[in-house]
Amino acid sequence: MTYFVFMMLMALITGLVAVASNPTPYFAALGLVMAAGVGCGVLIGSGGPFLSLVLFLIYLGGMLVVFAYSAALAADPFPEAWGSRSVAGYVLVYLVGVVLTAGLFWGGWHEGSWVVTDGLKEFSMLRGDVEGVAMMYSLGGVMLVICAWVLLLTLLVVLELTRGLSRGTLRAV
Repeated sequence: MTYFVFMMLMALITGLVAVASNPTPYFAALGLVMAAGVGCGVLIGSGGPFLSLVLFLIYLGGMLVVFAYSAALAADPFPEAWGSRSVAGYVLVYLVGVVLTAGLFWGGWHEGSWVVTDGLKEFSMLRGDVEGVAMMYSLGGVMLVICAWVLLLTLLVVLELTRGLSRGTLRAV
């Protein structure tokens, strides 16, 4: 299981480098979807399958909106791919930075300290993610409503900004 989580974390770093190094929103959105999927895989490896599923659905919904608007604003006839020289240079710089940072902290990581949520299941009556869902709905209801309103406001602001001078989605009738 440790090797599975280690490989997922390596794929997460690769996806984040793909997002950071690409100036074109088409390929950066692909890297973002990959990073979100792999991050949810890390959560599954830690013992939270329900939380992982909820986060993945939220990430996909949010990224779909962001990708649609960024692709509409940046209508590039010839987007730069990961094989171009400038993007490959950014990828190399970011990967060297990741390797150097990992070299600084490599001695402090211990493989045996990774404990999943259900590692001590004989002492618990419920699974760890079920308890988290109950806490989210009991104490986080107000925050959930506030976040929904903020997302709606953000959607309306983005729609108004992308409208421009022509008639757009929000128009006076």
